[in-house]
Amino acid sequence: MKRKKNTASHGRKSWQYRGTKCLNCGQPLDVSDIYCPYCSQLNSIKQLSAKDFFAEFLSSILVYDSRLRKTLKYLLFRPGVITRNYAQGQRLKYANPFRFFLSVSIIYFLVTGFIDVITPNTENDSINSETKNGFNVMMDSISSNTSRTINFADSINKQQSNKQLKYYSEKELDAMSALESYKERFTLYNNFYGEHKIKNPVIALDSMHHRNTAINRWVYSKNTTVEKISEDPAEFIQFIVAKIPFFLFFFTPLFALFFWLIYSWKKYTYMEHTVFIFHIFSFIFLALLIAIIPDLLIGSKFLVGFLFIFIGPFYFYKALRNFYQQSRALTLLKFVFLSTVFVIGLTFTAIIFVAASAAIY
Repeated sequence: MKRKKNTASHGRKSWQYRGTKCLNCGQPLDVSDIYCPYCSQLNSIKQLSAKDFFAEFLSSILVYDSRLRKTLKYLLFRPGVITRNYAQGQRLKYANPFRFFLSVSIIYFLVTGFIDVITPNTENDSINSETKNGFNVMMDSISSNTSRTINFADSINKQQSNKQLKYYSEKELDAMSALESYKERFTLYNNFYGEHKIKNPVIALDSMHHRNTAINRWVYSKNTTVEKISEDPAEFIQFIVAKIPFFLFFFTPLFALFFWLIYSWKKYTYMEHTVFIFHIFSFIFLALLIAIIPDLLIGSKFLVGFLFIFIGPFYFYKALRNFYQQSRALTLLKFVFLSTVFVIGLTFTAIIFVAASAAIY
């Protein structure tokens, strides 16, 4: 009796389409290999059809990634445990902490951006009005803490409108210290712009008999930035908000130094402390994503406020306790210290971040 041919399968995994060499990495294969053991690509020489393409597309969406499931489960319900397991070598069970943090934070800002688009204009106008007032207060605070901060042209022009413009030549500015020279140069250019409204830096510098250098053009061009910010502060804040994930990404190594110092005897490496912080930040963005829809439906920020006032601090404490495994009293003491360092450090670096953002805006 003749054996029947196996013609049941005509998909890309079928025997008739198996090759002896991986088309992706060139690894030698046996026809019994469904996937390449080196790069995991499907062992198939079949040309891609529309049916195959959409089948793979749907499969990639519908297949539930166990690493993602475990990462979400441990981050949300077992604070600190995921970091402890990761530090002990259980890496493939969970998503990469750095990539996961960037992904979830970017998704959060995409979702909030979409919500801003679909919410009523009246609500947005109210938010923008509150944002504008808050922004003015924030900029006043920043200007008192850093020399590289922008002062609003309108307030300066009101103070200088009845006074003669104080002029400094290049020679006089060069004789000053670097900090004083920058301050007086910016004030001079700011006052000149407020009085004459000349936007072209080359024309303005020629009018003041100042050198047409790159630094002078850059300093003078910041006047248009100041004007742009003062006219629409909400847009500037959106510009800053879009960069928050990257700001936190670069703030984390600084914050990790304090963990490394107070937990030095625990023998954790600096990078393992860094992973712990990324997991904390990832939880915050995950929780915000969960809270954003209910808050939108009830028309308040109740859940977000509850998250930052109660859930966030409790989660941080539990994460410290589960990861570093110290007594409750000692964990509480370090929780207070690290929370204080976080607030002070975040405020200081945020001032620099906002000033730097204004400089490139």
